Amino acid sequence: MGRPAFQDRNHFRPRSDYRILPFRFGRLDGERYVLTNEVGEYALLGRDDLQSFVDRRLDVAGAVYQTLKAKHFLFDDESRVALDLLALKYRTRAEPLSWFTGLHIFVVTLRCTNSCRYCQVSHREEEDARFDMSLENADRALDFTFRSPSPSIKIELQGGEPLLNFPIVRHIVERASRLNQAYGRHLEFVIASNLALLSKDILAFCKEYDVLFSTSLDGPEDLHDEQRILRGGPSYRTTVEAIRRVQEALGPDSVSALMTTTRAGLSRAEEIVDEYVRQGLHSIFLRNMRPYGFAVHNDLVDAYSAPEWVEFYRRALAQVLAVNRRGYPLREEYSAILLRKMLAPSGTRYVDLQSPAGIGIAAVAFNYDGAVYASDEGRMLAEMGDPSFRLGHLSSDSFESIMTSEALLAPLADTMLEGVPMCSDCPFLPYCGADPVFHKATQGDTVGHKAWSEFCEKQTGVLRHLISLLEDDPEARETLLGWV
Repeated sequence: MGRPAFQDRNHFRPRSDYRILPFRFGRLDGERYVLTNEVGEYALLGRDDLQSFVDRRLDVAGAVYQTLKAKHFLFDDESRVALDLLALKYRTRAEPLSWFTGLHIFVVTLRCTNSCRYCQVSHREEEDARFDMSLENADRALDFTFRSPSPSIKIELQGGEPLLNFPIVRHIVERASRLNQAYGRHLEFVIASNLALLSKDILAFCKEYDVLFSTSLDGPEDLHDEQRILRGGPSYRTTVEAIRRVQEALGPDSVSALMTTTRAGLSRAEEIVDEYVRQGLHSIFLRNMRPYGFAVHNDLVDAYSAPEWVEFYRRALAQVLAVNRRGYPLREEYSAILLRKMLAPSGTRYVDLQSPAGIGIAAVAFNYDGAVYASDEGRMLAEMGDPSFRLGHLSSDSFESIMTSEALLAPLADTMLEGVPMCSDCPFLPYCGADPVFHKATQGDTVGHKAWSEFCEKQTGVLRHLISLLEDDPEARETLLGWV
């Protein structure tokens, strides 16, 4: 007699006193599965233990049972109070949504001194002042910024090269500081610059107002100069000399750098990390190519695949960990962001790793011409002819109309990962995020098909590697936890 089409209802009654809480699972490697719950706790189980768990056959005195109980994958009559703790953790992780926009990007000019092969922005000649932000637009953007209820406000001054319009940079910093005397926010300023125009006067101003710098360093001299071309000659020497000047004037942690991985850099992970050590930097942000601007026009976006970049990341991170073992503190920033999502109570507000997406509600960008975009990448996409993420204009639209526009609300509704096909079942959902601008640029819609998504492929590859390091390498674990 064959197996019945339907089991008797007694088959589905609990075989133990414990109850299973919501979780997701997937393969970590050939032998282990990773389980995650709604608040980002994770556990690793072999197939047999996973089967026993879902069949409610775990030994209540065993280590697996106790681990899953402690991490809120199950509860029993002795742990019902843990449901309240789970709810508290969930509220804590969701609380930043109520803070609203923390990062405000001011694009003070499109003019630039560089002509980088992979530039994501449509930069302009440095003599063409038509592409500078006006005083009126700067003031409107500042008034908009302080309408945000966020307790922390970061103003990031970008370009082009923002130092080409330093009078507006100065005005924004000074007026924001005055406004904040009434608002009392935790206020930060960052200038994203190639540092080519750095002067003593600029350094003195930044010291007075605690302004930090962010720059780009792609690696050793030949690699950097191949991609980041300063008009009039190579840029490497100018960049490293300026980094030292900032460190001497403002302090060793006053300047951070990121690198963009090109095909030429894929095989040079260790050299790139060592260059950051040589320059006295204590952080490095490993970044892959993004599908915007000249990176698309120069066919650099398709120069390598997501798995190739993940392999580059693994080698570079191994070198970062080796440097730390030798006693030099160096933090890989992308890993640190993911680790905070995995292990810190309130996660992170990094724009690309939010559900719903971080556009608008974590960051907003003010273009030089007064147009407001849901993110800096949304602005870049508009430069390529797709204005999908343009929310309004500072001269004609109010804060309320911009932040409740359909251009923002529609992609936010679409990017709740808990309801997105494939994301909803993925064990890495608590650590990942939605990137609607990337998917609009690469697949034509804000959600995208995750089976074809390089964003998804990159995220899962990096997260698998980080979890493996945390579980299998005690020395690496100690360093990684220090970054959280």
